[in-house]
Order: sequence, then structure tokens, then C-alpha cells
Amino acid sequence: MNAEVEAPAAARPLLRARPRRFLVRDYGILAILVALFVALSISSSSFLSKANLVSVLDQSAVPGIAACGVTLAIVSGAFDLSLGSVYAVAGIVAIKLAASAGTPLAYLAALAAGLALGLVNGIIIGGIGVNSFIATLATSFGITGLALLLTDGLSVSTSAAHFGMLGSLQTEAGITPASWVFIGVILVAATLLHFTGYGRAIYAIGGNREAARLAGLRVRLDQIIVLGMSGGCAAIAGLVDASRASAASSQSGAAPTLALTAIAATVIGGTSIAGGEGGIWRAVVGVLILGFMADAFTLLNVNGNYQDVVECALILIAVGIDVLLRRRA
Repeated sequence: MNAEVEAPAAARPLLRARPRRFLVRDYGILAILVALFVALSISSSSFLSKANLVSVLDQSAVPGIAACGVTLAIVSGAFDLSLGSVYAVAGIVAIKLAASAGTPLAYLAALAAGLALGLVNGIIIGGIGVNSFIATLATSFGITGLALLLTDGLSVSTSAAHFGMLGSLQTEAGITPASWVFIGVILVAATLLHFTGYGRAIYAIGGNREAARLAGLRVRLDQIIVLGMSGGCAAIAGLVDASRASAASSQSGAAPTLALTAIAATVIGGTSIAGGEGGIWRAVVGVLILGFMADAFTLLNVNGNYQDVVECALILIAVGIDVLLRRRA
């Protein structure tokens, strides 16, 4: 039986209801982004300046890259709370190898470390069947311990040539290197999820794991791979951050803060936490909303302590809408 044909069939009940259920969530979240953009444009003369918009995109790059990985995991029906720890280890590996192996090999080693740690999560979740929330919460502690062992609890730094190139604020066509990396990750993840048979399989697995298995999909292997990609995205985010400061520590990414921020952006964008529904573009919209909000608090001199309260409200609203729409369907 052809997996590519049967995968969409497994999710067909959800897809049939899509035009009615998704109209509010699809266009509602875009309306919020546009309204926020317009409101900030009116309320602050600095918001539309090129320097400010470039800065917002640059600051959105790290959580945005992580959110792309989170989206892949959540669509497949899994959570990944170990992102912040993987992020830290990737930066540490790159810093430690940069002087002896050179920047290119250090970058590749860091990416390989992230992919390997993600695959470990995948084996525990997809292969053994441990609940993803519990599994990645546990591995986040173990990976943080690995980061502490690699650094003895201290910050590590490097002066290797070109190591800081991803964190440079020099712009090309008005966009920083970190932002270009973010755009590249978006294109790769969106192509994989929306335009390949593997992407359709991920949707089917997240929508109904048992139906996907009966349809002949390689459920365990596919979920192992998707968790590996989530770890890879976390590693890329860690590389960008380490490149900015030419330094890293076991506290880089403030685990689990990075994971929660990435999940928040994904959920705010409208990806269903129940799995089987969502998209990379949603993660991008969610990240931009959070980025504009943070920028608003700075430009309007609003107490930053209120930002967490607003984010909490947005997450609850997004999850509430998803639950209500699923009940109606």
C-alpha cells in the first residue's frame, strides 16, 4: 500500500472540516499580526525605521529557528522540552572545537551533536513509546548535566577566526546573517512539511497514530526522524547565539525558557497542540507577534514584567480557540 496516498486519507476527517474550522484561526492570527503592526506604526515613530525592523527580525531569529523544529514535533504529536539544553550543548561544542578544528568543522560538529541528541529523544519517544512530555523533560536535565560536564559550570569562549559571522550585525540587503539563517530554516522546514510525502506522513501520524500505522506508514521511524530534526533546529539556534557572543555556557538558552518560548510562538500561531494540524508559516507569525510585542514594550517604555502576562493570555486564547473548534468539528 502506498504510504504517500494513504497518509492524507488517515487525516481525511480533519481535512474535510478544514474550511469551516480553520477560517478564524488562519485569518484571525494574521489579522492580529497586521493590527499589531499598524498600532505600533501609529504609536511609535521609531517602529517603522529600518534599523528597528532589522533588529526585530534579528532578535526573532533564535526563537524562530527553534519554533520551526517545535512545529515539526508538535504536528507529529510530540513535544520537545529539551530544546534549551540541546541549544546550550551545541554552542559549547562549537566553542570548544573552534580553535583546534576551525569554524566550519566546529559548526558541523555542533549541528551533528544537536541531531544526535534529537535522535536520542526520538528513540525514547517514537521507538520505545515514552510520553514525549515526560521523556524530553527528563532528557533536558540529562543534557544540561552534559553541558555542565563540558564546561565545569563555567562560560567558555573563543577568538577563532570567523566564528562570530552568524552573529554579525552587518547587514546584507538589509538583513543580518542570523536572519538569513532563519529564512533558510523556514524554507527548508516548510518545503519538507508542506510539499513532500514525508510531511504528509507527519500530519497523518499526529492526527491519528494508529490509523497511520494501519495505513502502512513507518510511524516509529518517522517520529524518530522528526525529533532529530527538532534537535537540529535547536542546535542551529544555539550556534547563532554562540556566534553573537563568541561564548557559551550551560545556561545558554536559559533552558527550559527557550523551549517554552518556541512552543508559545507555535501555539500562538495556531498550530494545534493535539497534533496533526499546523504549519511553519504559523510558527513564523507567532514568533513575529512575540517579537513585535517585545519591541512595543521597549519603544513605549512599558514595564517589561507585563510581557509574560500578555504572552500567557495569548497562549490561553490560542489553545482555547483550538479546543472549541475541535469540539465543533
